[in-house]
Amino acid sequence: MTIKLAVFDCDGTLVDGQASICEAMEIAFQTADLPPPDRHDIRRIVGLSLPQALGHLAPDASGRQRAAAVDAYKDAFRTSRLEGRLQEPLFQGIKPLLDRLLAADWTLAVATGKSDRGLYSCLMMHGLSDHFVSCQTADRHPSKPHPDMLHAAIEEAGASVADAVMIGDTTFDIEMAKAAGVRPIGVDWGYHTPAELTGAGAEAIAASPSHLGDILI
Repeated sequence: MTIKLAVFDCDGTLVDGQASICEAMEIAFQTADLPPPDRHDIRRIVGLSLPQALGHLAPDASGRQRAAAVDAYKDAFRTSRLEGRLQEPLFQGIKPLLDRLLAADWTLAVATGKSDRGLYSCLMMHGLSDHFVSCQTADRHPSKPHPDMLHAAIEEAGASVADAVMIGDTTFDIEMAKAAGVRPIGVDWGYHTPAELTGAGAEAIAASPSHLGDILI
């Protein structure tokens, strides 16, 4: 039996977490005595694992400063969640899209730079925990664009590379898909431009969740 597997990125694809990500990153840099990064630059690295993201944002930081920033970012994000201030709204049309794909016999997975705790909390908040058969995070894999988490999702779902697609909003997602030999599809409502996604090798760019459904079904 052929298993059609759609693997989704999370931030910038399923949810819009940029406000909370930017706030936590600014706190992290302040704690580590680093100059605050521009919010545009922060949005550009969404999708990378936290240490790699900090490497891009603060390439001249010391090892001590980066370690302090990683810890402070995690603490800031956790505090925001516990205090009910965390902003991770679903993009409009995502829930109907996921239901539509499931009804069309697609199997769904997530591959994200989030932590396990961050992803599971996000999916639970939106009532989506049961939608995905595999959830791969930065806690257990190298950062995108390394293909390890995508390979793990395919194996856990019992699918094949030929029957899987990777859906994301950044070049990191597209490059990961290409490295894994998986069909790469971009979305234009996230943090990298359609031109960048096409340049990285996306075979299609979805203009909306409804359009994404039309591409896949």
